[in-house]
Amino acid sequence: MSEIKVVPYIPDEDYDNPAMVVDFYEFTMANCLFLNGFKDTTLVFDMFFRKNPDNQGYSISAGQRKLTRFLLNYHFNEQDVHWLRTKGMSEEFCEYLRNYRWKGDMYALPEGTVCYPHVQMVRIECDLVGAILIETYLLQTMNFHSLIATKATRITGLNTHTPRSVMEFGTRRAQGESAGNDGAYAAVLGGCIGTANCLAEMKYGSEVKAVGTVAHSFIEFFPTEFDAFKAFADAYPDSVSLLLDTYNIMESGLPNLIKLDDYLIEKYPDDLNRRVKSARIDSGDLARGSKRLRKALDAAGKSYIKLVASNGLDEKKIANMELYEHAHFDSYGVGENLITSASDPVFGGVYKLVAVKRPDGSYQPKMKCSDSVSKAIIPGKKMPWRLYDENGQAQCDLIAMDGEVIEAGKPVTMVNLDSDAIERIVTIVPTRVRQLLVPHILNGELAIELPSIAEKKAYIAKQLTEETWESELRIEMPHKHYVNMTPAVAECRSKMYAELHGGKV
Repeated sequence: MSEIKVVPYIPDEDYDNPAMVVDFYEFTMANCLFLNGFKDTTLVFDMFFRKNPDNQGYSISAGQRKLTRFLLNYHFNEQDVHWLRTKGMSEEFCEYLRNYRWKGDMYALPEGTVCYPHVQMVRIECDLVGAILIETYLLQTMNFHSLIATKATRITGLNTHTPRSVMEFGTRRAQGESAGNDGAYAAVLGGCIGTANCLAEMKYGSEVKAVGTVAHSFIEFFPTEFDAFKAFADAYPDSVSLLLDTYNIMESGLPNLIKLDDYLIEKYPDDLNRRVKSARIDSGDLARGSKRLRKALDAAGKSYIKLVASNGLDEKKIANMELYEHAHFDSYGVGENLITSASDPVFGGVYKLVAVKRPDGSYQPKMKCSDSVSKAIIPGKKMPWRLYDENGQAQCDLIAMDGEVIEAGKPVTMVNLDSDAIERIVTIVPTRVRQLLVPHILNGELAIELPSIAEKKAYIAKQLTEETWESELRIEMPHKHYVNMTPAVAECRSKMYAELHGGKV
């Protein structure tokens, strides 16, 4: 018998295959099940979350585009297979992965859909190996994009119907390069008009527009503040935006701003576009500064110069300045509190097995019970629906078994998911219904025309403006959106819980 030689794996800092963004237990499980003859078994997993960020009344589902692209290009190569051998994976499993392609189905909420706890964002139906090994990448992608898109809708004021012009300035505070790029994309979905991140525009196009002007260091470099202003204006006469607080906003920044604008008027008397467009302040009492600047600029006949604020802003600080101090800013630059969702930096999406496909084509429900009723998942292959009232607003979400048909204009009996609800069973007649999950990938092939960023932005804005109850959008003590189950789903869940755990839900 020839001697088996194990070739050690040599780490490579430049290596990058997204398919290897895997928690190791996913490989150990998949390898074990593969060796036990289950590689062709089809599993159904649901991705959902249990709590809205910051205990708000809604979330935004995002990340579907990146997840779709990942699954369509899913593969392992020689380097991956070699490393897996050194980690104890079987030779048969490694050889299987060498030629593996993802051939499953991915149903998901359209990117930008307003969503709620316990309602699936993604449903995966795939062979065992492909269903198990994508968990970490799927959760990483959907959780982060959804977190930042949700935060952005609040900072940009979409939830309070007071839209603001906000630029995403957080790349330098993001948790790494990918967070900076993905965060910029998600922030724009949530209503931001641009980002400081150049690579984001290169990746996603002009809809994720890179914006910015100068930093304090630029102004410090020149002998005087006016010299810095003039140099910038001479270089970029069509887009003059200045930073006023390097030395003293009212005593230095403002006089030099007015002097520069007068210089531009004299230099380009017939070109109204070549004027100072805006001025930004990044320190001090922003609200007071805005009022003093606005008054002074208007008095100088320069009401066309817009004011921009930055410096540790978030939705509450901006709202307080606007509501209680009547700040007069035309736009905002928001950095770390947006790109990290600093007030609640984790979107708690989970990925749970809910069904196994039997040889006859039917599905055997699966359930994680837990000793906590709130963590007992909803078993079975399911389809969520949204039911609307006569005003076109979403009354509730309804989790049904896949194949159950919910019809507008007909009574729908539902069981409230909240076990503490006073009325556990309700019947309503919806004016309109919508099946929420749509096929993105079927049998490994793209099954949807992915919308543009502009279309997704408009979709989010329309939902928050026209389709969501205002009580769910308020910042303080928002109304909890009703999430219900069909009697079939409720019965399956209750029966399985009683059998597996010895209790009822």
